[in-house]
Amino acid sequence: MSEFDGLPPLRDVVKKHELAAKKSLGQNFLFDLNLTGRIARAAGPLAGVTIIEIGPGPGGLTRALLTEGAERVIAVERDERCLAALAEIAAAYPGRLDVVPGDALTVDLAELAEGAKGPVRICANLPYNIGTALLVGWLETEPWPPWFDRMVLMFQREVAERIVATPAQRADYGRLGVLTGWRATARILFDVPPSAFTPPPKVTSSVVEIVPRREPLPCDARILTAVTAAAFNQRRKMLRQSLKGFSIAGTSLEALALLQRAGIEETRRAEEIDVAGFVALARAAGEMSRSGLGE
Repeated sequence: MSEFDGLPPLRDVVKKHELAAKKSLGQNFLFDLNLTGRIARAAGPLAGVTIIEIGPGPGGLTRALLTEGAERVIAVERDERCLAALAEIAAAYPGRLDVVPGDALTVDLAELAEGAKGPVRICANLPYNIGTALLVGWLETEPWPPWFDRMVLMFQREVAERIVATPAQRADYGRLGVLTGWRATARILFDVPPSAFTPPPKVTSSVVEIVPRREPLPCDARILTAVTAAAFNQRRKMLRQSLKGFSIAGTSLEALALLQRAGIEETRRAEEIDVAGFVALARAAGEMSRSGLGE
C-alpha cells in the first residue's frame, strides 16, 4: 500500500513503533494488502461515506479504507501504543482520519458519527475478545433504523457462522443468530486464513456483511435478548423447561402461559424456533409483565 499512499510498509511501521500484538487486547495485525483492500471494497463504494473503524492497530485497514475513497474514517483505538502510527496516517490524509483514543465498548459511536454528510458504516477487523459484545450492542441500538447503513466486520469463523445461522443450521443457531436475523440480513463474504495475520491465530476468520432491516418485526430488544438467552441456555430441553422461572423486570412468568400466549408448542426446543417465533415470545413476555400476569 505504500506505493499508493507514500507511507512505509506496515511491517516497517510495526517495527518502528514496537507494536507487538497483545493477546490481552485480542490483537492480530493484518499485513496482507490484497486482503485489506478487499475488505475495504466490501464496505464500498465509499465516496461520501464516513467509516467507523474499531481497533485499527497500526492502520492497515485504515489505509485501505482511505485509499479506496472513504470521505472520512473515525478510528477508535484502545491501545495507546498505536496512536503515533495512526497519527502518521492522519497526516498523510489531512482532514480525513480522526483517531479517537478509547474503548469501543464505552465510546458513544453514534455521537462520533453525528454531523456526517453522507452514509455512516462500520468496518473493522474486530478484536476477537470483544467482537460479539460490540455486535450485540449495535443490534440493540435504539432508535431503529440505526445511525449506520451497513456493517462489514471480521470475526472468528465459528462466530460468523453463528451470526448467519437459522434453525436450518441447528448446531450454530442461537441468541446471536436470532438477534441478527431479527434486525438485519447477514451473509459471510469470504474467509481469511490464519497465515494472513501477525501473529497467526489458531482459527480461520470470516468477513461478514450485516445490513439493517428498515422495518424489523416490532419488539423490545432487551426482552428479546433475555428470552432468547434463557431459551438457549438449555437448548436441548423443551421450552416449557428452559423457560421455567423466566422473569422480566422482577416479574416471574409462568412458562406454559407464556408459550401459549406466543402460540408456540410447549414441547418445542429453542433451536427449532425461528426469528418470528422468538419475537412472538418476547412480545408475549412484555405483555404479561405489563399486565401483572406473572406467577
